[in-house]
Amino acid sequence: MKGKLIGVFLLVLLVLAVGSGGFIWSMMRPVEASSKPVVFEITSGSGTSKIADQLQQEGLIRNSLVFKGYLKWKKQGSNFMAGKYSMNPGVTYDEIIHKLSSGDVIPEEMVKFTIPEGYTVLQIADKLSAEGIVDKKEFLKLANDASAFDVDMIKTLPVDEELRYVLEGYLFPETYEMKKGSTTHEVMQRMLDEFQTRVNSIPDLQAKLDGQKLSLHELLTIASLVEREVVVDQERALVAGVIYNRLEQDMKLEIDATVQYLLDKPKARLLFKDLKVQSPYNTYLNKGLPPGPIASPSLASIEAALKPETSEYLFYVTKKDGTSEHLFAKTYKEHQRNIAKSKVAQ
Repeated sequence: MKGKLIGVFLLVLLVLAVGSGGFIWSMMRPVEASSKPVVFEITSGSGTSKIADQLQQEGLIRNSLVFKGYLKWKKQGSNFMAGKYSMNPGVTYDEIIHKLSSGDVIPEEMVKFTIPEGYTVLQIADKLSAEGIVDKKEFLKLANDASAFDVDMIKTLPVDEELRYVLEGYLFPETYEMKKGSTTHEVMQRMLDEFQTRVNSIPDLQAKLDGQKLSLHELLTIASLVEREVVVDQERALVAGVIYNRLEQDMKLEIDATVQYLLDKPKARLLFKDLKVQSPYNTYLNKGLPPGPIASPSLASIEAALKPETSEYLFYVTKKDGTSEHLFAKTYKEHQRNIAKSKVAQ
């Protein structure tokens, strides 16, 4: 009798073991395959238990409890990475584990945009708004709020009510690539970070500023004038030198670009009435530099403003031969001759 009972007990254990094994094997089989991928996101800090439950809810595994046991048996799951994944139903446990452990996430969709050299805050706002990258109204509002950004170089910006836009000249002209859907603030922060990186790359920057007796803000203002006045690279330092010469002689700069800056849309040719517009930016009416930059200067213009070419020139006029080069003069009389000469095809 005792022997029969033991036999029955062993038989029951065998049946349970076989039944349990069959259940586990059944639950470990991949779900029905599908060509339609399942996209899901694992958030940072998610444990293996939560991830297993999520995989079952997404229809990628049959049973989360069995998957958890498999992870323990394989000693896996501790290095699963957060991110957005795409998986096709029908993958095996090992394929799921490999994908999550290697961080084989969906590549983030990026957006590329270019800020041309010499663009103003308003032009940048218009361009990026038209491309659907920023909100123009928010962009222009933030352009007058330097405190909204974590960039050391703009923490000492002058508090000047005459500035049209506080961040004018500090949004570095470059081609950028950012995550699609980045906020207006994030886009501007990226441009300001690039500005700081590029300007900091100039050797002995502070020593050069001290040598010119300039603040960074004044340097950028001169550089922006050079940027808007010069097309031919080799003339940048020479035009910068003319600006310094006129400042030293207490002459008005009389730079057309400072008047163009005040216009919503630049004109092909300024009229005499345009030169009389009342503004601290108008260098035809006011001596010295304007309150701040009038555009985003390139690194080449910044370096030219740091190291201007020495000359006795006080005037320059653009040639009308399509080269965009200038004729330079030491005296007003010579300048008048150059103006007449510039109108004749060279």
